[in-house]
Amino acid sequence: MKAKLIAASFLVSMSLVSTGAYAKPSCLKGAAAGAVGGHFLGKHHVLGAAVGCAVGHHMSKKQERQQAQAQAQANAQANAQNGQAPAQRR
Repeated sequence: MKAKLIAASFLVSMSLVSTGAYAKPSCLKGAAAGAVGGHFLGKHHVLGAAVGCAVGHHMSKKQERQQAQAQAQANAQANAQNGQAPAQRR
C-alpha cells in the first residue's frame, strides 16, 4: 500500500512539473518543503507538496510584481532627471 502511495504521489508531481506552469523552481522548492513538513505532521506529504507548490508559485509572482514596480519607478526617476516627460500608459 505504501509503495502504491509513493508511486502515485510521484506520478502526480511529475505531471504537475511537466505542465510548464508549475515547472518553476519556486514551485519545486515549495513542494519539497511542503512534502517534508506534511510527512512529519501526520503523513500528509502529498497535500503538503501541493500546498507548498501553490505557496511557492504565489510568492514568486509577488516578488516578480515588486521587482517590476521597482524597475518602473527607477525608469520614471531616470526620465525625470533627464528632463523627459513620463511615458503614458495605454
